[in-house]
Amino acid sequence: MRCVTYAGETVITTDDVAASLIELTAAVAKEGQAEAVSIPIVTEDRKVAQAELVIGVGNDVLSAPVAWHDEEPDFSHAAAELKEHRLFPRPHLWAVEPDLSGDDELLDYDFDQPTEA
Repeated sequence: MRCVTYAGETVITTDDVAASLIELTAAVAKEGQAEAVSIPIVTEDRKVAQAELVIGVGNDVLSAPVAWHDEEPDFSHAAAELKEHRLFPRPHLWAVEPDLSGDDELLDYDFDQPTEA
């Protein structure tokens, strides 16, 4: 579990939500924008609630570990939702295995050798 500090207030959420929130906050700020998001939190009386935040430019978010002895809530749906945001960082390249079951031949070409003209 993590404490997320925002605008002088601290809330408690899961590790995956906090990590996703930090990444999204940085990505939104990098674009020079601000966005409103909602995250699930655990209140002082151990109830689940929602926190509304504006993230991005001018909105500092701090995530720190917190001692937690109760069962952790499952907020994975919220972390996934943050990761689906249009500005959430995504890898640009996908590694795939070649499909060797088809008729395609593997390219065997030496790029260092000059070609004949």
